Order: sequence, then C-alpha cells, then structure tokens
Amino acid sequence: MNDKAMDPKNVVVALDIGTTKVCAIAGAKNEYDKIEIVGIGTVRSEGVSRGVVSNIDKTVKAIKEAIEIAERNANMKFKIVHVGIAGQHIKSLHHHGLLMRNDPNNEITEEDVDKLIRDMHKLVLPPGDKILHVIPQEFTVDDERDIVDPIGMSGGRLEANFHIITGQITASRNILRCIEKVGLEVADITLEPIASSSAVLSNEEKEAGVALVDIGGGTTDITIFKDGIIRHTAVIPFGGNVITKDIQEGCTVMKDQAEKLKVKFGSALSDEIYDNRVIIIPGFRGRDPKEISEKNLAKIIQARVEEIFDYIFWEIRRSGFERKLIAGMVLTGGGSLLRHINLLAEYHTGLTTRMGEPIEHLAHGYDGSIASPIYSTAIGLLMYSIDNKEIQDAAEAESILAGEKEVFTIEGDEGDNIEENLEMEDEGNKWYKKVFTYTKEFFEAQPDSEF
Repeated sequence: MNDKAMDPKNVVVALDIGTTKVCAIAGAKNEYDKIEIVGIGTVRSEGVSRGVVSNIDKTVKAIKEAIEIAERNANMKFKIVHVGIAGQHIKSLHHHGLLMRNDPNNEITEEDVDKLIRDMHKLVLPPGDKILHVIPQEFTVDDERDIVDPIGMSGGRLEANFHIITGQITASRNILRCIEKVGLEVADITLEPIASSSAVLSNEEKEAGVALVDIGGGTTDITIFKDGIIRHTAVIPFGGNVITKDIQEGCTVMKDQAEKLKVKFGSALSDEIYDNRVIIIPGFRGRDPKEISEKNLAKIIQARVEEIFDYIFWEIRRSGFERKLIAGMVLTGGGSLLRHINLLAEYHTGLTTRMGEPIEHLAHGYDGSIASPIYSTAIGLLMYSIDNKEIQDAAEAESILAGEKEVFTIEGDEGDNIEENLEMEDEGNKWYKKVFTYTKEFFEAQPDSEF
C-alpha cells in the first residue's frame, strides 16, 4: 500500500446502512487512480427495515461496531463519514422546466441552468417528502432539441426535462441522528443506487443503455441509464428477506435455518436441479428431523423471484426504455448471489443479464471477500465520495491560485481578531459536477413545522 493512500488526509470513510448489514469501509485512491481499501467493518443489521431505520438504539450499536472494526483494520480514527440513503420511501418523477432569457444574443451561462434546477425545488410534493436529486435529462434551446450541455449557446428560450428523486426527510434525519449518536459527522448523503452504479457499471454500458438491479435484503433498487444519464429510478419493497420468509413458511423451519437453506442449497430455477438431493434439517429436542427436496426448495424460491422480476420488468416498461437497453441488465447486491438468478432474469425479461461485481476500480491485492456483489453499494459510496472530495479540493485549490479567495483580518470592538472568509463562486467547476451534491445542512435547515 502506497504512502498516498495511507495518508489519513486522503482516506475517505463510507457507511452503508442496510437491512441485513451495516458496512463501514475506508479507502483512498493510489497514484494509478485505483481504490485501495485500508479498513472495512461489517456487522449484522437489526434496526433497519426495508432500508429505513426502525430502531435507533440497535442501529447506533451496529454503526458503532462496524466503525470500530474498520478503525482497527485501518489503524486510525475516523471523524467524518459519507453515508448512503435508500428504502421504499424513495420515489421519482419527471418534470419540464422553462426559462425565458432577457437577451437571446447573450450566451447561456451556468447560472441559467442553475436557475432551472432551483425552480424544480419549488415543486409541490406530498407532506414530509423532499427533493433529493434533480437530474437534467436533455435541454432545448429555442427549437434546437436534445442538447446535453447548453452552456455557451445563444437563445431566448431554455427548456429542460428533469428526472427528480424524492425521499422522506424523517428517514434521512433518523440516519443522521444515529451517526451523530456514535460521535461522527456526516459529510454528505448519497442515493445508494447512484453509488452502486459507480462500482459495477462501465461508461460504455451507461451510454448504450442498461438497467442496474440491486437486490438487497429489504428492497430492490432499479436504476436505468441511457446516453450516460440516469433516466429512471425505482425502489421495489421486496428483497432477499421475503425469499427467506417464504422458505420459512413453506418448509416450516426457523428463520436462521431458512436463510441457510437459501444460501447453501437455494436456486432460482427449479429446472436446473438435476440431482434432486434430499436436505435433512435437525428436529427440536429429540423430534424427528425434517426432509426437504432440493427441487421443492427451488420451486418455492423461483415463485418469489419471478414475482420480483415481474415488478422489475414493469418498472422498465414504465420508464419507456424497454427496447433501448442495448447493454441489458446488471444484477448486484446480496440477493444476486442466488444460484441461476441471472438465467431466470434472462428468461423472464428477455434482457441479456450479467452479474455486477465491484472489482474494476479496486487496486491489486484486495481481499477477495470484498469482490462480492454484497459490497457494491459500500464500494460505490466510497468511490463516489472520493471523486466528490477531489472535485471540491481541486475547485478550492484553483480558486486560491486564481486569487478568488481572500482572507481579511478585521479589528473587533474589544480588540479581538475576526476572520472573514469571502469566497467567490468557482467558475471553472462545471454545473453537472454538483448535480448530486446533498449535505446534512440541507436536512438541518428544514423547519420542524413541515411534519
């Protein structure tokens, strides 16, 4: 591991708070622009239901344990974390924006685009919901359509289509409270499907058209890309836990036994079971053991997985990109580890399917266990946070070099020195680099009267 990655100033910590696990992962980029993992801590999650915090104390305990394990592995203390947000409360909608410019001969500036984005934040939403991300789709300048970046063009009428992602503020605030109770500070909150896409999708796939399906313990996240832009997002309130519950009820076994059956013997396609073995489960306190055939187990699993893919395909159709996904579908998350699930996905949706593992951006010598789809969200959050940190650091350094930041020392009434930071906006930073920025100050600024 190189000195650059080991420098605590370069280390970023990401926190994935999921339904089945809480994962803290710390890392930094090396000189080859690859991610070096310096510490990782994973513990069982018991206070989260379908991606939403349902028990503060249990979630705080899990976060604390995960952070402590990661700190021991990294041999350093953490103060700031970058956290992901997901859950069935996440929704999306599309909206059209229009801006009439005073002088059509002047060039369209970043301020014009920002004004359009700010107008989207004025949309009326259901009580308790707030806009998380406003993602531009394509722009129209006068009669010129399908423009990706209108800055520098001339025109009197600037229009844009936006994909808007919303979520409940209460869910976000509960996450913040849990992390603050651990004694950590939240740098920013990122939508987890966006983070996962950074870890498992290539730029070519995003350009060609692809549906990323992240099957977690409590929910399944769907993110559709086309022409390098997020076109559709959705959350299905089913994940790996409902499959476990079906096995538990269908085979009349304990929850832990059902989970072991799913992981060790489970298959998403019963037709792929040729050697129909009999699985013996020990009975309680002298009772006779139970016998379950592997094929019957697969039939129970297949029925539920087919239902999940029915919902997935319905969302893909609803997006209007069903026939535009040249790269097909990519499965990731813990639920994608189910045997033959990629085959069932292809049979059920007609889309070519591959498994998404977060290994492309990792430096050589990584622990093989973190190459699993289980860690796609955590590694994606880490990558996304590192990239955002580099953008912010570069913008700050550029503004200092350009003389855009000045520090004045003013003599106070009582002889105290008061430092005033005057910062001008960094013109060099493109507007699209800050589209996904979402900090905890946003939540803290919301009045309690909204609930």
